[in-house]
Amino acid sequence: MAKFRISNIFEKLDSFKTIDLPEKQLPFWKIAGPGAILVGLSIGAGEIVIWPRIAAEYGGSMVWAAVLGVFLQLWINFEVGRWTITTGETVYTGYSRIWRGFAPLFILLTVVSWIAPGWARTSGLALKALLIGPNGWGSDTFWTVVTFAAVALILFGPKMVYQSVENTVELLVAIVTIGLILVVIAVGSLDTWKELGAGMINVGHIAEGMSVKELFIAVVFAGAGGTANLFYTFYLRDKNIGMGARLPSLRNPLRGRDETVPSIGFLCEETEENRQRFTAWWRYIKQDQLLFFWALNTVTMLLFIFGALAVLHPKGNVPEAGTLIYDEAAILKDIWGMPGQYIFLLVGVATLFGTQLALVDGVSRSISDIVYTNFKGAKKRSLSWWYLLIAGIWIVAGCVITFVMEQLKVSELGFLFNAAYMGGFAMALYVPLTLYMNRKFLPSFAKPKAISTIMMLIASAVYIGFAVSSIVWEITRLFGGENG
Repeated sequence: MAKFRISNIFEKLDSFKTIDLPEKQLPFWKIAGPGAILVGLSIGAGEIVIWPRIAAEYGGSMVWAAVLGVFLQLWINFEVGRWTITTGETVYTGYSRIWRGFAPLFILLTVVSWIAPGWARTSGLALKALLIGPNGWGSDTFWTVVTFAAVALILFGPKMVYQSVENTVELLVAIVTIGLILVVIAVGSLDTWKELGAGMINVGHIAEGMSVKELFIAVVFAGAGGTANLFYTFYLRDKNIGMGARLPSLRNPLRGRDETVPSIGFLCEETEENRQRFTAWWRYIKQDQLLFFWALNTVTMLLFIFGALAVLHPKGNVPEAGTLIYDEAAILKDIWGMPGQYIFLLVGVATLFGTQLALVDGVSRSISDIVYTNFKGAKKRSLSWWYLLIAGIWIVAGCVITFVMEQLKVSELGFLFNAAYMGGFAMALYVPLTLYMNRKFLPSFAKPKAISTIMMLIASAVYIGFAVSSIVWEITRLFGGENG
């Protein structure tokens, strides 16, 4: 038997090429967008399902954890952006520079985290409720297929995949934000604002009855969560930010010619000119993330929680599978009539579909990038071809899994909680890995400074601590018969 060698599987990963950083010539608003897509991801299940459900059950005492989750992810996104604007590579290629085994490991983590189509099913249920009511015609699977068909049209209609995703998600975020403001006007009260504010400063409080697992899920999905934060690397490249401008954008293989995309990035020499150019691009990353991800994400999340505190918690209504969005909408109908109900249902559809779209795109980009860059023979096909193949498989698998789970009467909430739980373990791995990568490979002027290093170490400690505590909790529950 021939001796197995790692070189039999992996393509050689060449060293960085040397080239100057591109100059930032356009103002911020001309190239804004990557952070907005992350907001579209973030306001999905975490903001409209998980956190409102926590508020409905426990009140506002845990709001601090939601705010903390978004703040920690801000620093993670900074470091993902730092790598991409400096090298033009995806973070997955950077991880492979540390150890080639990270390539298949991150494929596994991506699949395990996101394969259960919780957003698609919840998006379908929200669309059904908006159009014909929650008890109207059509199974969960039918309406999930409808939403996946819409995703396919958006991804594979226009020539440039990124522009289509960005435009759609930005429109959906605008709908969500305006709708939420109208909802808060309808249901707002001074007491609810006081409860929300008290929860924000109630740092460290854990509601009675909340397990370590539930808290881990809640913190992970306050923001993008799981490997979704890493999707930022692709949005920056396709928006031609920093060194990403040296690499071509992903094309739709159904609408344009395939092309070979370089998988290896660049490093610049440590000159004063490159340092100044990096500083300009780094300022862009901070503006993009502070404005879109941190500020807009935090505001929309607090508005969703506010709505749950105002209309669900006082009634002791803790919605179960498939009913949270419709339950809130029904109560708004009592307060504001039919317009209130339809506004919130529209917000729900926009929120969940935006997340579903960004997830199919991001997962397909991640797996296709890892395969194309790392595995022998993969470059016989274009990156766009791999993207099309994986997105197609993902959509079909999502429809099939929804059908099977519906027959087994497994709720979409189980899908969502599983995604957050597994995503938390992925974060425990890639957060310290990203910090190590940036400090090891980048030029001295681009390396993380003290505050970024400290915040990434804190984030690493939080996610690793939660991961370890969750494992202990699972073992205790399994062998000790405890409920957490």
